[in-house]
Amino acid sequence: MTSNEKSLPASRSFSARKITYAGALLALSVILPQVIHFTGIPDAGKVLLPMHIPVLLAGFLLGPVYGLIIGGLAPLLSFLVSGMPAAARLPFMIVELAVYGLVAGLLYLTFGLVRVRFGTVITLIGAMLAGRAFYGIALIVAASLFGIQAGGPEAVIAATVSGVIGIAIQLLVIPPIIYALKKGGQLDAIHGRRFTPAPVADKVDPT
Repeated sequence: MTSNEKSLPASRSFSARKITYAGALLALSVILPQVIHFTGIPDAGKVLLPMHIPVLLAGFLLGPVYGLIIGGLAPLLSFLVSGMPAAARLPFMIVELAVYGLVAGLLYLTFGLVRVRFGTVITLIGAMLAGRAFYGIALIVAASLFGIQAGGPEAVIAATVSGVIGIAIQLLVIPPIIYALKKGGQLDAIHGRRFTPAPVADKVDPT
């Protein structure tokens, strides 16, 4: 049996884990906003940003491609299921969340912040900044090409201010989740390679 044949079952196992996590996170990105909506908090979605958490987790855990796909699909599926977000906001949210997932995966896994102290927080901030930047770019493009007046930079600032609580929740919730999964070996298991230092074997006293 060749080495390629031996590695095939393991490769399929890693792919299955990724698909399982992807399905769970995509489902959570649709369900969580519905749960928050039923709390009755005014503008709960804009304030708490519940859809952002599963999308960012997808980037952290599954990498940039899965993060991009889940970020793009999450608002679309939510709209089809519940009518939220509003149709006027949908294209801009697709862009924003796709960039969140993409950049989180790139910074954390591709560029190696997974191995850097405070890498999770650095990645989060970088993904948030990139997502908001592309949200603003999408607004400007829509206004320039299609005459859609969606607010421009002022809308980005307003969305950031209204979502301060949600941003704080992301910074408080996501790092411990990633730390726990990483420490428990889940990140290694998903990708089939070690992101955490190998355990040091106990030294045996020769005497």
